[in-house]
Amino acid sequence: MSLPNKGLTGNTLSIAQIVLIVAPAFIIFGYNQAGVGPLATLQSWVHLFPELDTVNTEGALKSSHSTSKGAVIAAFQIGALLGALSCTFISDKIGRRKTIFIGAILTIIGQVLQVSAYKVVQFTIGRIILGVGVGQFSVAVPVWQSECSPAKNRGQHVILDGMFMCLGYALCNWIDFAFTHLSENNTGQWRAPLALSFLPSLIILFSVFFLPESPRWLVRVNRVEEASSNLAAYKGTTPDDETIVSEIAGIELSLEATAKSQSTIREIFSKDDDERLLYRFSLCIVLQFFQQMCGGNLISVYASTIFKENLGMSSSLSSILAACALTWKFLCCFIAFFAIDRFGRRALFIISGTGMSICMAAMAITTSFGSENKQASIASAVFIFMFNCFYPIGFLGGNFLYCTEVAPVRLRVAMASISTANHWLWNFVVVMITPVAIDTIGYQYYIMYAVLSACIPILVYFFYPETMNRNLEMLNHVFRDASSPWKIVSMARHLPQGEVTTTEFVAANKEKEEECFEERKENV
Repeated sequence: MSLPNKGLTGNTLSIAQIVLIVAPAFIIFGYNQAGVGPLATLQSWVHLFPELDTVNTEGALKSSHSTSKGAVIAAFQIGALLGALSCTFISDKIGRRKTIFIGAILTIIGQVLQVSAYKVVQFTIGRIILGVGVGQFSVAVPVWQSECSPAKNRGQHVILDGMFMCLGYALCNWIDFAFTHLSENNTGQWRAPLALSFLPSLIILFSVFFLPESPRWLVRVNRVEEASSNLAAYKGTTPDDETIVSEIAGIELSLEATAKSQSTIREIFSKDDDERLLYRFSLCIVLQFFQQMCGGNLISVYASTIFKENLGMSSSLSSILAACALTWKFLCCFIAFFAIDRFGRRALFIISGTGMSICMAAMAITTSFGSENKQASIASAVFIFMFNCFYPIGFLGGNFLYCTEVAPVRLRVAMASISTANHWLWNFVVVMITPVAIDTIGYQYYIMYAVLSACIPILVYFFYPETMNRNLEMLNHVFRDASSPWKIVSMARHLPQGEVTTTEFVAANKEKEEECFEERKENV
């Protein structure tokens, strides 16, 4: 049973969930993902870890150290990949809250090892353990949110994940810059900024069990009465209210329709794929691939490196501009917050992908002139800021949200876990290869991101159905009943929007079954 929620209901309870869990979880996410990149150029860092020194070395030695530095920084991503995959096995067994609790413990252990490190091995192990915890946050928190939020503002609730992640990026860069004013030999230059991320982990650790568990998970484990109570608390009403009864009935109907299924990831690749699970899984995998391979993480983690090494700016100016760029990125997240439930997921993905492609193409052109050309360097800096405007519109929260919406309830965590692990895999690739790519191929590196970003609007237009304001259980029927994958986008467009009553859900279910029966009869 959930512990008492101290009388909080409705919007107040949703705000408590955001303040106590969502905000600290994704601030940790952004803070630690971007945290080591700027710190790894400090003299206090390279003196302690000379095998990672890319500041006082040149030629082949610098190239070798760049690879090592990329591997150490990217160890966080490997841990996050493992953490995301672990949710496939534990989140549906122990629940969303317990998964988040375990993640909080792991982040604290990782932070202790990282902050107290005097050897690269210990620092790397700390990065991995910290990453495991953050990987669990990246799956469990969006799933928990989407399962607790009403359809009409589910997008806004989950888009906050990206906003707080970006806030973590910005805070990290400003805090890193503030501590660079300590003595060059003082390891507090990098230990103190990393130690500050303890606070969000402690907030999660001591507050997660004071919030109600996911109603959809509770129905799945046959705790229907508690599910009704928790859903009523999130909606600010009573368990016997018609909307509560309707939604619980819809969840039960959805689960009953698939009761014979083994609910394993092997279903996705089954020959009897009546629900188009492989199609839905592919939507998630491709979306999370683009979230990394559009260049967003390149800018977030290595903005100061780009300003310094590509554009020839001083260390101080590079740090200030990187912090400003990420602060601007955070402010631009509010565009998605207000637009996600007004214009829809598809529109935001298309706008974001188009804008990012143009910006990356422009960066490839301007950086090709070299750092000696000051006008071109200024133009490059402007396009970095423009990129940071387009990126959060579609890909700082919207991708996590969409993956939880298109997955069926019984496989929601499995699909979210694997697709998010895929996100972390490509995150690792970007973080690992970027230091070497910037040193070797320079402006050509941005061409790849321009081409990949250009693919986003095309694929989204043809294959990604709209999920805005759609009931999650009704959306499940669209994938199941469409006569072909090409019809899915148009069918989703005509779904009823908002909350669905029991009568509407059953009627729609019956109508879909009759349509499918007639279609099968015609085929025979």
